[in-house]
Amino acid sequence: MVRKTKAVMDRVNVVCERLDNEYGTDTRTYLDHRDAFELLIATILSAQCTDKRVNMVTPSLFAKYPTVHDFATADVKELEEAIHSIGFYHAKARNIIGCARKLESDFEGEVPRTLEELTSLPGVGRKTANVIRGNIFEDPSIVVDTHVKRISKRLGFTDSDDPVVVEQDLMKILPRQNWIRYNIQIIYLGRTICKAPTPRCSECFLKDICPSYK
Repeated sequence: MVRKTKAVMDRVNVVCERLDNEYGTDTRTYLDHRDAFELLIATILSAQCTDKRVNMVTPSLFAKYPTVHDFATADVKELEEAIHSIGFYHAKARNIIGCARKLESDFEGEVPRTLEELTSLPGVGRKTANVIRGNIFEDPSIVVDTHVKRISKRLGFTDSDDPVVVEQDLMKILPRQNWIRYNIQIIYLGRTICKAPTPRCSECFLKDICPSYK
């Protein structure tokens, strides 16, 4: 656990200000969707897969299965075929069907709002739940993906590799109004500059305050 010192908080404030200046304050997710259910399915599909690939698959997927009930009654083999270009499609197809069935049986076909309800759905962990909470319901939440975990550690905001611990660490130090957009901004930073395993530190607008810059 990183101590909430003045030095850390000063760095947090500068990082948040520079992220806003560089990437703006738009909190829109990179996953294309028209409603909460489409975002839920897209986020399940995005595990270990790029948003770009998911966005290539979902238009035809949602045309084939336009409703929660269509997914709930889908043939698993046919669904696997529809998403076969996405990694782990066997497990994802089963989870999507199970998720849709639970939405029908427990939530009247509607995507729930709370973390507890969302994580009760098959294939939905804290990351997916927080994507829904932040982007659909605008409930302050921090989505911890590989970019957020890696870069937050490089910035000295956490010393953990556990996504739940990273989420808790960030909630303690990030301004609440930045929680939702921090993920979107850090994803872009991670894709363009702060890459794994070799970040392009010399090009980074945070290098002068980053503890990992050498």
